[in-house]
Amino acid sequence: MKKIHYREWGIDSPRYWGLLAVLAAIVAVGGFAVLYMEHEGHWVTGMTNQVVWGMPHVFAIFLIVAASGALNVASIASVFGQTMYKPLARLSGLLAITLLVGGLLVLVLDLGQPSRLIVAMTTYNFKSIFAWNIYLYVGFLGIVVVYLFTMMERKANGFTKGAGVVAFVWRLALTTGTGSIFGFLVARQAYDAAIMAPMFIIMSFAYGLALYLLVLMFTFNTDDRPLGDVLLRRMKNLLGVFVAAVFYFTLVYHLTNLYGTENHEFELFMLRDGGIYTAIFWVGWVLLGMLVPMGILFHPALGMQRGAIILAALFVVLGGLSAIYVIVIGGQAFPLSMFPAHTIIESGNFDGVNGMARSYSPSLPEFLLGLGGFALALLATFIAVRMMQFLPYSLADEVTDPHHAK
Repeated sequence: MKKIHYREWGIDSPRYWGLLAVLAAIVAVGGFAVLYMEHEGHWVTGMTNQVVWGMPHVFAIFLIVAASGALNVASIASVFGQTMYKPLARLSGLLAITLLVGGLLVLVLDLGQPSRLIVAMTTYNFKSIFAWNIYLYVGFLGIVVVYLFTMMERKANGFTKGAGVVAFVWRLALTTGTGSIFGFLVARQAYDAAIMAPMFIIMSFAYGLALYLLVLMFTFNTDDRPLGDVLLRRMKNLLGVFVAAVFYFTLVYHLTNLYGTENHEFELFMLRDGGIYTAIFWVGWVLLGMLVPMGILFHPALGMQRGAIILAALFVVLGGLSAIYVIVIGGQAFPLSMFPAHTIIESGNFDGVNGMARSYSPSLPEFLLGLGGFALALLATFIAVRMMQFLPYSLADEVTDPHHAK
């Protein structure tokens, strides 16, 4: 591989400032949505005392999971020694930071009172997976910052592999912790499964790489930088493999639930009788999020077209949001089994009532808050690549491919 030269993103100023203005406007609208919900109270949202994690949590968890997966590109280069991915490592680390910050910001602002974060930071219950995740998230940010420093400072390049190994192990722990939030909730039939942790890990691989591909192709196309077919083909094939793995874990999760009689009602609710949740599962998660992208990415003709690759990555992102929606909100909509094998005659908490009777409808402020977190992550990314040298000047085949014919 020839020596890689990094340059700041040199997009034309009017276009650049226009892009930042649009993203900043979305962030501002999200901020006004937060003020509105905090001032009026959470009654203006679609959340209830049954569905307490709403649309902001869907965006937040997706961004956190994708942040872990975005770092996978850098790990392939430094941990597994794939030199072709080395020029991509800086952007990988940057996206890991910005996506995580965007997700955590949405999470904090969805507390109703952001000052409650002080309680979470000063009072720990180490029997709670939520307390563990505070350390995992903050530690991840610090480790990735150090990892980026070793990549960007020539004198520290010798420590890149060691920092990469630490970051790789930590990101696995982070995603395991996020998945375990659901796996440890034994009261919810939708969540109580050990497979949640590895399933979230492979989800992070797919969703993080899809977002990385979209940002990489957008920045290179708008700045007229060469992006070779060899590297792009490898990345789209890798994305296809990750999506196929998500499909496998999804299949195993539901087959395992179907094996146990106690979960039959939940599976019927999710796969057939859940209304909007069933529709999002089959159309959003399975069809658009897995089957269509796999068909595009592995197709001998479509898989070679850049527009098709972009479409497939967008579908993976849409499918990821659908998957988190089904897991987070659909899992809450299914009724708690407070007294198994007994019928509850009357309850003020809707115990045993079908989830469709109290289905959740996301409000506009919730959606705007989640969208604001997404926009903030992109805004920070585009500012950083303009100010610092995160992007290679060229990723043409003759630069990245050691076997390229001269």
